[in-house]
Amino acid sequence: MLNVSASGPVALLELDRPDRRNALDIAQCRRIAAAVPQVLDAGARVIVVTGAGSSFCSGADFGEVGTDGFRDALYAALHALTDAPVPCVAAVNGPAIGAGTQLAIACDVRVGAPGAVFGVPTAQIGLAVDPWTVHRLAQIAGGAAARALLLACVRMPVEQAFARGLVDVLGDRAGALELAASMATLAPLTHRYNKLALDRTDLPADDPLLVGAFEACWTSDDMREGQRARAERRPAVFTGA
Repeated sequence: MLNVSASGPVALLELDRPDRRNALDIAQCRRIAAAVPQVLDAGARVIVVTGAGSSFCSGADFGEVGTDGFRDALYAALHALTDAPVPCVAAVNGPAIGAGTQLAIACDVRVGAPGAVFGVPTAQIGLAVDPWTVHRLAQIAGGAAARALLLACVRMPVEQAFARGLVDVLGDRAGALELAASMATLAPLTHRYNKLALDRTDLPADDPLLVGAFEACWTSDDMREGQRARAERRPAVFTGA
């Protein structure tokens, strides 16, 4: 089950499979992929992903890993978060193993609670994650941390993950939601451009997609609102226009 709720412009997606420690099966992956456009249509400016109970996500449901459609469903869920035009925050409340670490790095910011731990033990079971996961893990946590997780199958506790950059902020769900609420007050078009530029490092600087998102910021009503708010010494109220 996936619990979907909202508090103003912050949407919360909560994995809720306590009997499987929030492991991902095909149905759960499809729920995530479907929920992202739904909360965006409802006006979400930030999406928070977390787990119910004491686990963030224990990984892939081994009853379905080898079945037809699992990988497609998993990567559709991951890319729904990565491709969303708004920031996504992972509130990692406990173990994030295998597909759980993939889910966490699909988000833009990771908030780690005490007891959170990361691992990608594919080499222990003869599986593999896709190149996108390997590259994104190295981009976020650095090559040394990625090699430790992928080649040595280390389990990385939250304090070490924070030191390596895999976790951005130490805190619990309440802290993640507070951060998300603060992020939701920022300029949506700038968020969209920044996220695109950070994620699509394969694109040349003059790519029309990047240039268009960049120019949209500079010609927006929000840019003018930011200038007015600064002159009037008040918080800006951005509309995404």
